[in-house]
Amino acid sequence: MDSSIASILLLDGVTNGAIYALLGLATVLVFTVTRVIFIPQGEFVAYGALTLAILQTGKVPGTVWLLLILASVAALMNGFEEWQRRRKAATAFLAMLRTLAYPVAVAALTAWAAPRQPHLFVQAFLSMAVVTAYGPLVYRVAYQSLADASVLVLLIVSVGVHFAMTGLGLLFFGAEGFRNPSFWDLRLVLGPVNLTGQATIIGIASLALIIGLWLFFERSLRGKALRATAVNRLGARLMGISPQSAGQMTFAMAALIGALSGLLIGPTTTIYYDSGFLIGLKGFVAAVIGGLSSYPGALFGALFVGVVESFGSFWASAFKEVIVFTLILPVLLVRSLASHGDEEH
Repeated sequence: MDSSIASILLLDGVTNGAIYALLGLATVLVFTVTRVIFIPQGEFVAYGALTLAILQTGKVPGTVWLLLILASVAALMNGFEEWQRRRKAATAFLAMLRTLAYPVAVAALTAWAAPRQPHLFVQAFLSMAVVTAYGPLVYRVAYQSLADASVLVLLIVSVGVHFAMTGLGLLFFGAEGFRNPSFWDLRLVLGPVNLTGQATIIGIASLALIIGLWLFFERSLRGKALRATAVNRLGARLMGISPQSAGQMTFAMAALIGALSGLLIGPTTTIYYDSGFLIGLKGFVAAVIGGLSSYPGALFGALFVGVVESFGSFWASAFKEVIVFTLILPVLLVRSLASHGDEEH
C-alpha cells in the first residue's frame, strides 16, 4: 500500500465515519434520555433513502400509508388515555386530533406532490418530513407505556420494533435495491484523491447537524430540558418536565438524523429494505465506544469505525464486517473491568 491508496481509503473512512457519527449521536441521545437501546435506528436510514427512491419514480411511497396507520393507532391510544383520565369525550377527541395533525398533513402533502415529481431537494425534504414523523409515533406506540421498565425489557421491545419495521420495509419497498441520484455532481482532483460532491455534502451536512445539536442542547430551553431528563429523570419530572414529551422529542430527533443519514448515504451505495440494520449497528458500535453516554466519544468512535472499515475492506474485504464488529469486544472488556458494580440509570 502506498500513500495514494492510503489517502483514498482514509477519505472513504472519514466519509463513512461521518454517517456513523450521526447514528452514534442519535443512539446516545435516545439512550441517555429514555434508557432505550434503539436498535431500529438503522431502519430510519433505510426508510429515508427508499422513500426518496420511490418519490423519484413518481409514485406515493408506502411509508406514507404506514405513517397514517401508525398515527391512527397512536391517536386511539392517546384518546383512550385522555378519556380514562378526565372522562370527557371532547378532550379525548382533541387529543386524537393533536396526534393526527402533523402526520396527516405530511402524508397528504407527499401524496399530492409524488406524481408531480418536484425537484430532488423538495423530494428529499418530503422524505425527511415523512420519516421524522415516525419518531414520536414509534415512541408512543411501543415505548411510552413501558417508560419505567428495565433496560432489558426496553431492549427486547427494540428487537421487536426492529423486526416489525424490517418486515414492513419488505412489504412496502420490495426486495429490490435502490440507489438515489447524487445531490451534487462535483469531481475535484486533489492529488491522488478524487473528492466528489456527495462526499463534500456528507461532510458539510454532518458537521452542520453536529453543531446544530450542540447549539440546541446548550442554548435552547427544550434542549436543556432534554439534558436535565438525561441527567436525572425523576428530578426533571419534579421540575415539571414531561418525560413523555421528552421521549417523543428525542425519538423525533433520532428519526430526523436517521432520515438525513439515509439521504446522504443513498447516492453512495445501493439501499435495500434491510440495509439499515448493518449501518445502524456500526453507529451503535460507535456509541458503545463512547460508553452510550458521551457525544464526543461517539463521534471519535464513529470516525475510528469508518477508517477501520475502509482499511479492512482493502486488506480483507470478505471480513470487513467481522473486523468492525470485533472492535466492540475489547471496548466492552475494558469497560467491564473498569466498572465497580452494576448500575442502571
